Amino acid sequence: MKQSIVFIIISSLLFCSSAYSQKTDSISSPSHFSGSISATHNGISLIPTFSLGKPATIINLSMGKGKLSFEPEMRFALEGKPWSFLFWWRYRVKANRFRFNFGAHPALNFKAETVTSNGVSKEVMVTRRYLATELSPNYMITDNISAGIYYLYSRGLDNGTTRNTHFVTINSNISNIKISKQLLFRLTPQFYYLKMDQQDGFYFTSTFVLSKRNFPLSLSAIINKTIHTKITASKDFVWNATITYSFGHKYAKIQ
Repeated sequence: MKQSIVFIIISSLLFCSSAYSQKTDSISSPSHFSGSISATHNGISLIPTFSLGKPATIINLSMGKGKLSFEPEMRFALEGKPWSFLFWWRYRVKANRFRFNFGAHPALNFKAETVTSNGVSKEVMVTRRYLATELSPNYMITDNISAGIYYLYSRGLDNGTTRNTHFVTINSNISNIKISKQLLFRLTPQFYYLKMDQQDGFYFTSTFVLSKRNFPLSLSAIINKTIHTKITASKDFVWNATITYSFGHKYAKIQ
């Protein structure tokens, strides 16, 4: 646990240092703070073939200025036990219809294990550490349709973790589909390849989001289907339903 606390402190200090170095370049840009709180009946991981297997709460936050942002993601089982914490730094570049995102994060994954000492068994929370980076180029075909590639590499730091994970997707995003004057629908289908050490597999996943204009609550669902895999921990089919509350603010410096 002490190592985990040190890990979080170092991560925060690194972000502060990075944010300070951006201050001069982005002095004319407004600061932002936004986030969302979600409740789902089946917590699905960042890699959607894996899930918590029970209800979960997910908290996403984003704060930053200019192109750089700090975006922590905290996942909990609904009874309050931590599941995983991701501390993202993301840098975003826009050029006409082209978008390019670069991100990196340290992460903590929590797992309950039963240990026996002096004939007495008890449950303990084991923390495992990861470092990851992502690349995400996208092209806006129209104002509401985009296509792109997403690549995530994760490195497990502790014994018992997957040392090398490669996650590559070919994805599209179709947004602002009008159901009515107030209701909007968004569809995000993607095919992906996953390699975890020596095991790999191919999958299809899609996210569906139903939202209302100028209303903070939205409904969404994720489906994930295995096409072919050698990864023993993969599930053939995973889905969830989620309700999300979103918020956000921008702040400008008064001269």
